[in-house]
Amino acid sequence: MLSERMLKGLNEQVTKELFSAYFYLGIAAYFRDSGFEGFSTWMEAQAEEELGHAIRIYDYVFERGGKVELYKIEMPKQEFESPLKAFEAVYLHEVGVTESIYKLVEIAQEEKDHATYQFLQWFVEEQVEEEATAKAVVDKLKIIGDHPQGLFMLDRELGTRVPRLRGLLIQTKE
Repeated sequence: MLSERMLKGLNEQVTKELFSAYFYLGIAAYFRDSGFEGFSTWMEAQAEEELGHAIRIYDYVFERGGKVELYKIEMPKQEFESPLKAFEAVYLHEVGVTESIYKLVEIAQEEKDHATYQFLQWFVEEQVEEEATAKAVVDKLKIIGDHPQGLFMLDRELGTRVPRLRGLLIQTKE
């Protein structure tokens, strides 16, 4: 059984993960409007991944006998000055998600909730990857600057990450 404090934290995290999916879709829309299909596709795949994170926590709450409460999700930003500014926003967002996960880990430790502590370790590792990936793209964009050839190449590279749902939809059309 989850403590009230842990349950509240997990429910808040479900909402944060759902917002993350919404956040990435907002950035995907920005990139699609800007003609960067590859960047957009990468963001759509990221949105799907974040939705998966929300579902993972949602399921865990039920497994532990808790009640899921879904909170209001705010509207994400959809306009950016440049691809670099968009990815800097992504990086900062992921740093914030990491802080949120760490707070949940601290609650689990304080409450001696070993099961939730163990469950959260997957998210701790995932956030290391999330931050590193976003930072790597930011670093590349800083090197590229405003050079169209570099932006084109990075757009093409990032476009190779196809969202699973999009892949399924494409298969069913054929």
